[in-house]
Amino acid sequence: MSVTITKPDASEYDPYYGNYIASVPAGDLFELLESQGEETYALLSGLPEDRGGFRYAPGKWSIKDLVQHLSDSERVFAYRALRFGRGDETPLASFDQDPYAAAARAERWPLAQLATELRDIRRATLALARSFDGAELLRSGVASGARMSVRALFWVIAGHEQHHLRVLRERYLASPAEAVRQG
Repeated sequence: MSVTITKPDASEYDPYYGNYIASVPAGDLFELLESQGEETYALLSGLPEDRGGFRYAPGKWSIKDLVQHLSDSERVFAYRALRFGRGDETPLASFDQDPYAAAARAERWPLAQLATELRDIRRATLALARSFDGAELLRSGVASGARMSVRALFWVIAGHEQHHLRVLRERYLASPAEAVRQG
């Protein structure tokens, strides 16, 4: 079955997610999610392990923390899509990223392992997205006190990763020394 995940209407998500969705370029969302996942993996797996603990400012996440946050967030958004897509109307709790980041203790893991995990999560997200038909993509549920459609969740996944990749490039990897290391 070939289904496209068209851009959601603003009524399908909380305004908080509007910037994420607006940042996703027009086109085939499946292709974007797939290529984005591979590009993110290439970028992260190309970083030396000693960069994993780098924080661009005191109190900010390390690169490893950021990668773990991407994994955790994608899992949460995909879980919401699964629940809503299968018709579960039980309201879901909010997701507070900071306690998750603290509890994950991402510094325990090699950066390459975190990058591989994120790539594998994206592959699972794509498999889930492909399991829905057009009607299921339009189903919605409540999470964090706001209604959200299944298709909006997949657009948020793409936009959320784009946002954090931009932050990674601008704030973590933009130093002249890192630019030389990255070639």
